[in-house]
Amino acid sequence: MAASVGAQAQTTLRFAHTQPTSDTHHLAAERFAELVEERTDGEITISIHPAGELGNDPAILEGIRLGTIDIGQTGNPFYTRFEPKLNVLDLPFLFSDYEHVYQTIDGEIGQELLGELEKHGMKGLAFWEIGFRKLTNSKRAVKTPEDIKGLKIRTTPNPAHVQAFELLGAAPTPMAFTEVYLALETGTVDGQENPLNIIRSNQFQEVQSHLSFTDHAYTVSIVSMNLAKFDALPEDQQKILLDAAGEAAVYQRKLNREQASSDLEAIEAAGVEVVEDVDREAFKTMVYEPVKKTYVDRFGPEIVDQIESMSR
Repeated sequence: MAASVGAQAQTTLRFAHTQPTSDTHHLAAERFAELVEERTDGEITISIHPAGELGNDPAILEGIRLGTIDIGQTGNPFYTRFEPKLNVLDLPFLFSDYEHVYQTIDGEIGQELLGELEKHGMKGLAFWEIGFRKLTNSKRAVKTPEDIKGLKIRTTPNPAHVQAFELLGAAPTPMAFTEVYLALETGTVDGQENPLNIIRSNQFQEVQSHLSFTDHAYTVSIVSMNLAKFDALPEDQQKILLDAAGEAAVYQRKLNREQASSDLEAIEAAGVEVVEDVDREAFKTMVYEPVKKTYVDRFGPEIVDQIESMSR
């Protein structure tokens, strides 16, 4: 028993993600690690492995499920490959603003969706933030749905994202995030869609010439842990992990808001043409109801109705 306690006192958990160290996800991971080590009096330390060091997003999730990676963070679209119910959070134009998002994911709906991960061997610790997605491309300015036709756009593998871009007449091309910069640089794809902080931290402004404030979907990222390893910890340490992950989420959201202006300035300074006055209603008219119907036909209308009602 003494040996067991001693081993527990020196637990090191590996935390993997695919973002560079300049991104707010990495800064939040560092805050998370600091809080956990402090509150467990050093009994749990967290080693952070950024920038795809332990694999791309699908590989990280598989590692968490298998237990070869302890904790990981990636965007919700990668989780929906094995838990499609989470796809509700990626429906285009579902969320009206950040307040609407946080009311949803920080409440009962968010907890219910995180709970769905447990049947896949994962413990959802918290929702972090990728944010409202904007479109970049190397071909032309995009202001209306007509402008997007024919563009080859890297998307996540999320069915809602893929269907939306198909409806708009684009050619959605899912690929691992770690491959996106090279694909843009070589012209394998014309564009991609991500929030400002992701665009800037990954230097996409170097290989793109147009940015549009489409804000066509909000994306959460999820911090999850191997369920068996989480369950093996004493309850006080489980609570510390959950609380620290939640506090790091609030910290990361704050960083994203604070850095938005400087992110945009850096993108414009690289020579990217920015279109803020996008006809979002025209985009929404084309994609929202058809994509929502695809989800509702499979899972029923209840959760979508609940989320929609919160914005009123």
